[in-house]
Amino acid sequence: MTQTRVKICGITHPDDAKQAVADGADALGVVFYADSPRAVSVSQARAVAEAAGPFVTLVGLFVNAEAEQVADILAQVPIQLLQFHGSEEAKYCESFNRPYIKAIRMRPELDVEASMAQHPRALGFLLDAYRPGVPGGTGETFDWRRVPRETRQPIILAGGLTPNNVAQAIEATLAYGVDVSGGVEAAPGRKDRHKVKMFIHNAKHTTGDRDGD
Repeated sequence: MTQTRVKICGITHPDDAKQAVADGADALGVVFYADSPRAVSVSQARAVAEAAGPFVTLVGLFVNAEAEQVADILAQVPIQLLQFHGSEEAKYCESFNRPYIKAIRMRPELDVEASMAQHPRALGFLLDAYRPGVPGGTGETFDWRRVPRETRQPIILAGGLTPNNVAQAIEATLAYGVDVSGGVEAAPGRKDRHKVKMFIHNAKHTTGDRDGD
C-alpha cells in the first residue's frame, strides 16, 4: 500500500510547523495572499521554514500574484515548491524555474482533465472545492467521484477535509495526497494540535490501495 502524502497548509507560526512535522506531515504550506486570514509576511515564512527543517517540503501559495512579488519572496524564503491557486497560465507558472503544482477549483461544469492538460509541466494538481470569488479555504467538499483515477501527474485532494472524513476521501479517490488548512485549526492561522495529529494519522492509515495489493 502506498502511503498518502499530507500537506498542512496555512501555517503561520513556527510552533505549529514543528508540531505538524513531528506528527508526520510531508509538506507545509505558507500563504502569500493578502486577502487570506492565513497570510504570512516574509519574516513569518522564514521562521516557519526554519522550524520545518530540511526534509519537509515548504510550499508557497500564491493567487494571481505579480511575477515580481513571487520572485522577491523566492529570493528571501527557502520555498521548494510553488502552488498557484488562481487563473495563472502555464507560461507564468514555469517562469520561476521552480517545481509547481496547480490548483483547480472544481466548478460544476469544469472538464478536469482538459484543465490539467493546460499545465503539462506541473508536478501535480490540487483539486479544491469551488465557491465564486473565493480562491480556496472554503471549508467545503466537492463530489469526490469527479476526481480522475488515472492521470500522468499526481492528484492532491483539498476542500473541506477534516480528521473525520479524510480516510473516506482517500478511499473514494485514491489521491496521491491530501491538503488541509481550516479543518485542523483552532483559529484562522493557528492549528489545533490534536486535530493535526489525528488528521495525519487517519490519512496515513487508510485502507485505500493505489497498487491494488
